[in-house]
Amino acid sequence: MARVISVEAERFPIAGTFTISRGSKTEADVITVTIAENGHVGRGECVPYKRYGETMEGVRAAVEAMREPIADGIDRAALQAAMPAGAARNAVDCALWDLEAKLSGRPAADAICAVSPKALETAYTLSLADPEAMAAQARANASRPLLKVKIGGDNDMARVRAVTQAAPQSRIILDANEGWTDETIEANLVFAAQQGIALIEQPLPAGRDGILRAIAHPVPICADESVHEAKNLDALVGLYDAVNIKLDKSGGLTEALALRDRARELGFGIMVGCMVGTSLAMAPAVLLAQNADFVDLDGPLLLARDRDPGLIYQGSLVSPPDRALWG
Repeated sequence: MARVISVEAERFPIAGTFTISRGSKTEADVITVTIAENGHVGRGECVPYKRYGETMEGVRAAVEAMREPIADGIDRAALQAAMPAGAARNAVDCALWDLEAKLSGRPAADAICAVSPKALETAYTLSLADPEAMAAQARANASRPLLKVKIGGDNDMARVRAVTQAAPQSRIILDANEGWTDETIEANLVFAAQQGIALIEQPLPAGRDGILRAIAHPVPICADESVHEAKNLDALVGLYDAVNIKLDKSGGLTEALALRDRARELGFGIMVGCMVGTSLAMAPAVLLAQNADFVDLDGPLLLARDRDPGLIYQGSLVSPPDRALWG
């Protein structure tokens, strides 16, 4: 029986405004792919990202272009060759994982996790703002064990100082989103170390990060925009200490698992992150992140409304997905 595919554009309001160094947004725009076969349904969600030239229309068109191969039964291995890494492939790949689990009656976790999955401690993201506003965000979330702080421009030291003073018990990740420069990075790294920062994500623009090989890393530095697939990793040895794996960048869980395993072989720390999306986008990532060093899967916590059923968050602990949601 041929598969039936549907592709839907959906919007979920963000609670307030989410701001990074490249701009602000008030809604999470997502593409949801549903694949039905023999009375079973698999779903996957992706978030098109302008930084990589993606649009809602373009991603939807890329999925629609695969309608016939999907209907004819393309598997995940063939999908990797048929579509490039990115949001469109992620939605299809995750829908196929979900469909396989539903058709087989075996949880996806059995194929992904070495042991039964457990609840994970996720970072909670503070939007970029002036130091006083960021301190207020930090104070409101000072009970969370791990905060991720968006920075990336002038006045970053004041922002970092304000946040660390407002949430003194929290471990802190800084995410510069490519916002630092060769001229500012060394002083910023030294200051971050003095403030006890745990990790710094993508301080310099992808492709313009060669200086990282020549300077000290008093705080571990994590690649984000610089890494998409496993084939990117060899070039990052000596530049970065860790890599941030996101399903929308890798083009789905299949490649993300290969990326994670290769990163471990090369000695990188592992962070599993997300775009701002719903629980459907986070669910496979929670299973991917079971042995990660840092987990940043707070997308639903930033939304005014999530899917139902969604993931269960208790404070900063996120539980593995119920199979009614995914897998």
